[in-house]
Amino acid sequence: MKIFLSIFTTILLLTACGGAQKDADKNYENSKESIEQIEQKNPIKFITVDGDKKKNLIGQTVVNADVHNNAKMVTYKDVDVKISFYSKTGAVLEEDHETVYENIAPGTSVHFKSKFFTPKSTDSISFKVVEAKF
Repeated sequence: MKIFLSIFTTILLLTACGGAQKDADKNYENSKESIEQIEQKNPIKFITVDGDKKKNLIGQTVVNADVHNNAKMVTYKDVDVKISFYSKTGAVLEEDHETVYENIAPGTSVHFKSKFFTPKSTDSISFKVVEAKF
């Protein structure tokens, strides 16, 4: 009788654990997102911009920058970049937007160049991706 109860208890536990695993697998499959879906929902996380500035002969600030696509699957386009110009003390003097109308494939970069009339006390710049299409 003790053997029968032990076998019955073991079978009952194995059956219960198997059912729980099937439920966990279903929940995982329903909530799982593909890499492509994640990259499409969050383009700002996968695009970076770096660059620098210089003055030209007529006093314009010339911005040279590269937009990098760090995604694995998604090609982005029409990337909106906010360019902020700062004083030596870190105060924001001016902000402008530049849209890069190019297709940027995964793992590649695109260069852009823009000219602005910025305040004379401009010391540094920063770039922030605002949005992008895919």
